[in-house]
Amino acid sequence: MIDLSLKPRQLEIIEKYKDFTARHIIPNARKYDQLAEFPWEVVKKAYEEGIMNGPMPVEYGGNGFNLFEGALASEELGFGCIGIGIGIDANTLALTPMYLAASEEQRKKWFGRIVEEKAVAGYCLTEPNAGSDVQGIKTTAIKKGDKYVINGHKRFITNAEVSTVLTVFALTDPERGSRSLSAILVPTNTPGVEIKPRMQKMGQKASVQNEIIFHDVEVPVENLLGSEGQGFVIAMKTFDRTRTGVAALAVGAARRAVETSVTWAKNRIQFGKPIAAQQAVAFMLAEMATKTESARLMTWKAAWEYDTGVKNPGLSSAMAKYWATDMAMEVATDAVQVMAGDGYSYDYDVEKIMRDVKLTQIYEGTNQVQRLVISKSILK
Repeated sequence: MIDLSLKPRQLEIIEKYKDFTARHIIPNARKYDQLAEFPWEVVKKAYEEGIMNGPMPVEYGGNGFNLFEGALASEELGFGCIGIGIGIDANTLALTPMYLAASEEQRKKWFGRIVEEKAVAGYCLTEPNAGSDVQGIKTTAIKKGDKYVINGHKRFITNAEVSTVLTVFALTDPERGSRSLSAILVPTNTPGVEIKPRMQKMGQKASVQNEIIFHDVEVPVENLLGSEGQGFVIAMKTFDRTRTGVAALAVGAARRAVETSVTWAKNRIQFGKPIAAQQAVAFMLAEMATKTESARLMTWKAAWEYDTGVKNPGLSSAMAKYWATDMAMEVATDAVQVMAGDGYSYDYDVEKIMRDVKLTQIYEGTNQVQRLVISKSILK
């Protein structure tokens, strides 16, 4: 028999993140959406209250969450604001390669520094001509003596301008192409790191993204994670973990859209009764709630499979990511439709939710790429 009841620790995680979201994220979400600025005040509070770096080991400043527990936390962050939530969760994305491949010495040094400074990190994979196609990366890191010299161009890098350190994926032997892809830690203040002005976006405005140009950037060889040529594996294993978090953020946002539109529909009177009493609207709300619940269960399953050591966690994480984010976009759009002019206005949050969830269908691999991953897996 399958038991979906949550353990006391898991319920405590939900309550902790729900409380933090209610006190710090929801009251500030609209402000940062309008300012289009990184929410430093919220991130500092997240460090103070033990919200940051949840999935990282306790000995390195995290909460030691497994993937399932991390998904529970991310859902609550997404309920408050995906833009602020991804600003927090993107730090986990950047630190995951360290978690997977760093030496003990590297972990102590870099995790320690980030936690002590209450800092954030950036994950530098995407390039102008290499987004979903990781094998198309052109950035190079050529070993010269005891240093790597990095040259290249990265794009859409979350947290870039506010980061203390960047996890950069580059080719250490361009002649071997993607087989030489490696992961290297680069402090953001290293000479030659040029961070372009943040991009202007439709949604998730509290999350900042930049282009980065590397001009003969020199870093010590000890900043290499794992060994040369392990970068592709590190990147894919990172996504196996973090795509489930994206799915959870989307579930949280969809849940917020459902709750907001249900409350509105119960109070909006038309033709002498609440519009929730109209079957056309009631059925829309029923479908929205059902889609949200189905996506949550798929996300939980993906996280549980990873935690229990299922052979191919990439399949379930790809399924959860594409299903949950597509679902969230549908639910948010329907919430705007249910609420009509109010839904389209700044007076309610569903228009912001619709703008925010769109990006979840794109980053960490577009949903078309997720379908490609799934189809390749099931057709083997």
